[in-house]
Amino acid sequence: MPYHLAQINIARLVAPMDDPRIKDFAQAIAAINLLAESSDGFLWRLKDETGNATSIQVFDDPLLIVNMSVWESLEALQHYAFQSGHAQYLRRRREWFETMTTPHLALWWIPEGHTPTLEEAKQRLAALEADGETAFAFTFHKVFPAPQLP
Repeated sequence: MPYHLAQINIARLVAPMDDPRIKDFAQAIAAINLLAESSDGFLWRLKDETGNATSIQVFDDPLLIVNMSVWESLEALQHYAFQSGHAQYLRRRREWFETMTTPHLALWWIPEGHTPTLEEAKQRLAALEADGETAFAFTFHKVFPAPQLP
């Protein structure tokens, strides 16, 4: 496949990572990251020197955390997100995260071999907010196909 699927999702914690209300989430991060990395179709994820991304501050708000990854296909990402062990944590997201009023997930196609940047990902979220779902940035609700080669 000449294109892969990039994703960014952001979430605002209800409390700092060391707060007892976030304990189950904080304790699960390493296992969920390992699950992602061992999933079929996984290619790359954003992480710092500790192997985590929750300490990477992308926005001014210290409670806003980011997750970014690249997958071989939409189907691979959907399987990981909704059909693997990740789904049990996804169902509990309201315990740990505030409901966001702006887009918190963006998907977009990237050329094979490209590693998306945080700036690129922020542009995709901003485009979703400004323009809604388009081929430039979309969500699982309205998926756009990968670009066709000329």
